[in-house]
Amino acid sequence: MDPAACHVVHGRFAQRVGEQSVADAEHERQDFHRQYRLRFPKACERLDRDWARMRTYYQFPQEHWRHLRTTNVVESPVAAVRLRTAAAKRFKKVERATAIIWRLPQVAEKRFRKLNAPEPCRDVYRGVRYADGLEVPAVSSTQKAAA
Repeated sequence: MDPAACHVVHGRFAQRVGEQSVADAEHERQDFHRQYRLRFPKACERLDRDWARMRTYYQFPQEHWRHLRTTNVVESPVAAVRLRTAAAKRFKKVERATAIIWRLPQVAEKRFRKLNAPEPCRDVYRGVRYADGLEVPAVSSTQKAAA
């Protein structure tokens, strides 16, 4: 994709994500299409193709949106290990090199940032639905029968 298009898309969507709802994001998408459809057709195509995946962001608690925007969640802890694996090759015994490599993530773990509002994690795991970052009340079987 054209670097200018990437910059435009990032400016229009990524920076505003924490303060919107799905309807606002949909409005931004339509506005983007109106403005840039002719100038950046591939960007509009890519946006349409990835739109469903981009919208899943709003199906999680709003308190977690900041964490969901973090990139390379897995890569950050592994980077410390990768830096030291070359040094670990110089050990005479494999057991010592292995001990060093396994100890590095344990040390890095102490610097991990704590999750904002960890309480909703339990609800997300149990399958509680969220819309625009807010919990959607579950419809009971008696309410379904009444409707």
